[in-house]
Amino acid sequence: MINFSDLTFIFRFLPVFILAFYLTPIRFRTVTLLLGSLLFYAVGDLKMFPVLLGGVCINYLFGRALRGGGSKILLGFAILLDVLMLVEFKLLGQFVDSSLMPIGVSFFTFKMISYQVDNYRGEIPEKAGFLDIAAYFCMFPQIVSGPIMRFEDYAKNSALSISVSEKEPSEEILDLDTDEGMEKLQNKSLFLENIEDGLRFFVLGLGMKVLIADHLAMLWRDIGTIGYESISTPLAWIGAVTYSLELYFDFWGYSLMAAGVGVMLGFPFIVNFDQPYESKNVSEFYRRWHASLGAWFRDYIYFPMGGSRKGTARTVINLFTVWLITGFWHGVTLNFILWGMLILVIILCERFVLTKFPSTVSAILGRINVLVLIPLTWVVFAIPDSRMLLDYFKRLFPFWGEGISVNHTDYIKNLGIYGVVLFFGLVLLLPQLYRFFEKHRKNVVFTILLLILFWACVYSLSNAAGNPFLYFKF
Repeated sequence: MINFSDLTFIFRFLPVFILAFYLTPIRFRTVTLLLGSLLFYAVGDLKMFPVLLGGVCINYLFGRALRGGGSKILLGFAILLDVLMLVEFKLLGQFVDSSLMPIGVSFFTFKMISYQVDNYRGEIPEKAGFLDIAAYFCMFPQIVSGPIMRFEDYAKNSALSISVSEKEPSEEILDLDTDEGMEKLQNKSLFLENIEDGLRFFVLGLGMKVLIADHLAMLWRDIGTIGYESISTPLAWIGAVTYSLELYFDFWGYSLMAAGVGVMLGFPFIVNFDQPYESKNVSEFYRRWHASLGAWFRDYIYFPMGGSRKGTARTVINLFTVWLITGFWHGVTLNFILWGMLILVIILCERFVLTKFPSTVSAILGRINVLVLIPLTWVVFAIPDSRMLLDYFKRLFPFWGEGISVNHTDYIKNLGIYGVVLFFGLVLLLPQLYRFFEKHRKNVVFTILLLILFWACVYSLSNAAGNPFLYFKF
């Protein structure tokens, strides 16, 4: 049930929860959200459920002591505890038992850290109580794989009593602190529009996950079954593109589904992917890819360390720190650290070398970095075994004369099987398609197409084992 593409979640948990949420009076909806989220997490990871509860309680107590100021030492201690919790369970999950790493620990820990910092800065509403903060940490649309919502966005939900959202001057302002204001809001049909609009994003994300990412995953697994040392060079490059697209549509699909569920519940739509392959360089790519995580690193690590305001050497150190942590955040194996360092090198080259070239040349090289180097770095990201990773790159660049492909036409067979999925994956990279959907998604034609897409996904899911989202393990 913890997998959004699980039929139990789609047909049981989600509709029952949505119904219960909106039948609950506004002043008690935070309780409904919290209890539903705790149930969701407990079903998915009961063994590590106490870790989540402990983290919530400890961070709330520190938050009370830090509200609107307090000691920087106390703030540092609270952040240190959260970091140690994350590091400890990452190490336990990697080197002892994978079941010892709580599901979504990276995401709810980062939420807790951002809450402590924002609370210290006085950016958390005074009326936010334990239930509000606990529901923010645990809310089920985001607890497993993000996106990393800030508390200020959580508080914009007009369907909750914590709401501090600002309405446009032309709109009726409802006083949610009065029974009359709550009753008026309760009777509005806005929640029906939220549910309908959220479903649109949810179904689109489900289609990306089930019909594209899951089928591309089969091709990537088939390449691994052949053996990286035995595949042809064309198939190796197809594999690099395949994994890049699989990861993209898997996580973009999840992000759309998570944001869609949030919209159903009255939360603002959180943009976690903003057409990253449209980027002009790798720096821009990672501002658009997993945008909420990138913004978190920027606001809570890079800027507090001085960002790029304290000279070249300090900028390099700050970027090194961010990308080292980013690599470790994804996993403690060598390939994740190597991946982070490769991205760092590319960004430093773009920042300090490409800028010296004529603008046209730097623009071309920046696009090459995005469209060629990014897929190659995803290969490093995907393969934890160093020997197997070396074998794969030998097939990508067969200049050493080592190894031969078992079948030099293997790529033709695989293109025959998976070519259609690869084609649609590449076409959907065009940013104009998604922007057209965003603009016209409420059109009746799109509604019919999404309905067909939904049942196509259900049919596919009912005939195959569920494939968890890739980011579940982070």
